[in-house]
Amino acid sequence: MYSNSASAKRVSRRKGKKQKKVSKVKLFIYFIIFQFLFGIGTAPWIVYYGPFNNLKRNIVGTAMSTFTHQYLATLFLSDAQIAKIRAGSGGPSSNQSQNLNDINTAGHNEKIECKKIQANKFNGLLLIVHDPTKVKIGYTSKLGVQGETTSQIAKHNNAIAAINGGGFKENSSGSQVVWTGTGAVPTGIVISNGKLVYPKEVDEVSTQRGCIAITRSGVLVVGDHSVRELLNENVVEAINFGPTLIVNGVEETRDSFGNSIDSQGAQPRTAIGQRKDGAILLLTIDGRQGLQMGATISDIQRIMKEENAYNAVNLDGGASTTMYYNGHVINNPCDKFGERTVATAIIVKH
Repeated sequence: MYSNSASAKRVSRRKGKKQKKVSKVKLFIYFIIFQFLFGIGTAPWIVYYGPFNNLKRNIVGTAMSTFTHQYLATLFLSDAQIAKIRAGSGGPSSNQSQNLNDINTAGHNEKIECKKIQANKFNGLLLIVHDPTKVKIGYTSKLGVQGETTSQIAKHNNAIAAINGGGFKENSSGSQVVWTGTGAVPTGIVISNGKLVYPKEVDEVSTQRGCIAITRSGVLVVGDHSVRELLNENVVEAINFGPTLIVNGVEETRDSFGNSIDSQGAQPRTAIGQRKDGAILLLTIDGRQGLQMGATISDIQRIMKEENAYNAVNLDGGASTTMYYNGHVINNPCDKFGERTVATAIIVKH
């Protein structure tokens, strides 16, 4: 009897210890779950209303510069708060006039160089086009109906190289087309080969907008200009986009809307610039891949400055960012289908 009783007590003690261990494990699991849910619930308030201004600016900028994820900012912040964050602490707008005569486009050659851009946060590619007169504006052959990929636009125009160009919208106002396709309609103007391609008629010829334009002699024109001003400057290629990065060798601190130049966060990026010797710089930065989200506006501004750009401007980025060269797409577009269809591209003719 004694033996059986002692044995039963030992079994009971072991069961008690096991139950205590199970209880501790459960408590630990519940604690981890609580911490996880608590972190998710409080993270937005810490980010948006805490003391981390750089983090807040980057997250708001990144969210607001996308088409589909602006809710990450608008759910927690008012329009006025978002505008204040994006305005940032940049210096005053320069409003300086571009000195087109500073660019020397004489004596150029047909050489094109491809250079890798590497940083801790991103990787990219830079094409250096020594003959600026070879750089043109290409656009989808189904303008107003459906966009085309950058490589398609390049091939249709017998181009050796191309990067994506300006922005686009899904359909034009008053359009009778039910489905126009991504990249069907460009935002702003398109001038190609000296002709106003889109829109066919411009009512507000004096309205100034951020632009990327090229004169007949191959000078890159940047900054805010009206259609009338561009035509007066002998521009033969042009699209609208921004912000302007560098004017006359000086880095801009604010965009056309008064926001800090660096109010958009890290994204895949595309940009164009020109050195004083006339060479055109075509830049793409990959992003949204693993831990590499991409580059900020100030990042590409710095790269352009390091590459001796005298004038430079930002182009459409995100999923649109694409570089085509010698028959192939040579960067890594982040669109889930590969290349994204767009309305316009910067192309380099043979």
